[in-house]
Amino acid sequence: MSRYARQQILPEVGNEGQARIMAAHVLVIGAGGLGVPAIQYLAGAGIGRITLVDPDRVEETNLHRQPIYGAALGRPKAVAAAAFLQSLNPQVHVTPHVAWVTPANAPALVAGTDLVLDCADSFAVSYMLSDLCFAMGKPLISASALGMSGYVGGFCGGAPSLRAVFPDLPDNLATCASAGVLGPVVGMLGALQAQMALAQVLGLTPSPLGQLMRHDLRDYRSASFRFDGTAEPQAAYRFIASSDIAPYDFVADLRDETEAPRPAAAHAHRLTVADFGPGGPLPAPGQRAVLACRSGLRAWRAADRLRTVWPGEIALLADTPDIVEGDT
Repeated sequence: MSRYARQQILPEVGNEGQARIMAAHVLVIGAGGLGVPAIQYLAGAGIGRITLVDPDRVEETNLHRQPIYGAALGRPKAVAAAAFLQSLNPQVHVTPHVAWVTPANAPALVAGTDLVLDCADSFAVSYMLSDLCFAMGKPLISASALGMSGYVGGFCGGAPSLRAVFPDLPDNLATCASAGVLGPVVGMLGALQAQMALAQVLGLTPSPLGQLMRHDLRDYRSASFRFDGTAEPQAAYRFIASSDIAPYDFVADLRDETEAPRPAAAHAHRLTVADFGPGGPLPAPGQRAVLACRSGLRAWRAADRLRTVWPGEIALLADTPDIVEGDT
């Protein structure tokens, strides 16, 4: 009997659906609390190829929500997860990348896959992936968890982008490292990401794209809504790579010399978020403003202040590996 017999019994799957699953290539960004359950269920279902990207190494503080790494302390998560998945299902081809995801390497990673799972605990990565998937027409299944609540949604690939649903900075920009999280919360959301990915591969209706689910496990409340037809924002701050900075750009590095001895560019100005706004510095006519900081948060806030007094193009740069937390 086939290892997939119990799912092939489903009329939504069958032989044709299983063939679709085994032919699919999924890109998973992040092998942490969301990524671990997602990749287990994808591999268990027989997804043909998984490309897994994560820069981190396994730490003891990961284990309460990432139990597959119990014997892998100190190893790169992507490598350890790939080894686990190969033992779980040798029929699945897993390619690990121990790397940060940036605007420079993300296009090549996304281009060769059928859909993308955003399992990274970083708002900058989520927006960057959404922009890229929207432009390429690739489905994006994105989730976020904090404390005892979170959401999962299907974006792009013909549906509105993440920016359409969340055009502004999230209210809470803490991470699991700073605010904490319970393991079952990310476990449930990561499993839902896998479910939505499989539904997309199988072509089920209603489509997971255009659907968002919120879960609050403190009060055991859930809510779900569709956002088909939601308008894309007229203006959005795009994340760029440091290699995209041009000599004519107005570059503001919002980190001081202690935080970043080397500025984002040789011609960068050292400024703070408070410097921008009425009476603050302005790019010259025709210049693009590039605002850089460690995670993208200060850059976004400075951009909001600059936008009130200047109508030109603004790009953001998260100039260190912290653009990806790599853990949830």
